[in-house]
Amino acid sequence: MTETLREINDAYSKERPLASYARVLGVYGTAVAALLAAGRLTGRKAPDRVAPMDLALMSVATHRLSRTIAKDTVTSPLRAPFTRYVGVSGPSELKEEVRGEGHRHAVGELLSCPFCLAQWIATGYAAGMVFAPGVTRLAGATMTAVAVSDWLQLAYSKMIKVAK
Repeated sequence: MTETLREINDAYSKERPLASYARVLGVYGTAVAALLAAGRLTGRKAPDRVAPMDLALMSVATHRLSRTIAKDTVTSPLRAPFTRYVGVSGPSELKEEVRGEGHRHAVGELLSCPFCLAQWIATGYAAGMVFAPGVTRLAGATMTAVAVSDWLQLAYSKMIKVAK
């Protein structure tokens, strides 16, 4: 069994840094375990249900913040050690390639992928709802306002192009 797993890992890892991905997953799992432990130690519990408005805020805020971290020009210094600038991919968004091998590559994929970041951000938002719901809702409302503003900016730009 171990030999088969080793063969699969060797064949697969020529293309993908599996061990580094496993470590990144380990960091995520450790963070979730630490949050659960902190909740128990402080007597805080997860809500029995999530209100529809909280789910809406969490969804839009997660979308906006994951795109901000993964694609925004201003956050490129966070990604620079792990990515290489390629060009512009859309309005106020950059296209970058992941650089390096191993951990550097795995972290670069995480930081440059809004879909990958969304799970981490949503987990942080959920933790915020347990430990600091008021501040978390305010942050969520702020990111939601930014997302709606982005969509309105894009719609406005499209209307201007159509009107010309």
